[in-house]
Amino acid sequence: QVQLAESGGGLVQVGGSLRLSCAASGRTFSRYAMGWFRQAPGKERESVASINWSGKTTYYEDSVKGRFTISRDNANDMLYLQMNSLKPEDTGVYYCAQYYSPHYDFDGIQYWGKGTLVTVSS
Repeated sequence: QVQLAESGGGLVQVGGSLRLSCAASGRTFSRYAMGWFRQAPGKERESVASINWSGKTTYYEDSVKGRFTISRDNANDMLYLQMNSLKPEDTGVYYCAQYYSPHYDFDGIQYWGKGTLVTVSS
């Protein structure tokens, strides 16, 4: 059974940084694309960033381009999201997700983590 466990969330001031981590287990991590999604209070869940199986191809939602960096460590089954220059609108629950396939633009999400809360205060 696949398990995705996020960590690294917390309270940070505007302009600050956080690094989210996701520990994956249950199947061969390097065979699947991964992604970070977030859900702000009262809003639908949205895609933040995705990365293909090798780490060579990435996607970013427009509002986080240049501020967030997604990366993965296939040797240790870990996914990361480095978040810099944080804004109040980045507040929300951040979810780690694993796709059905090696490429994020080919298929949808198969597994979700439980989420970690990020709060950006002004």
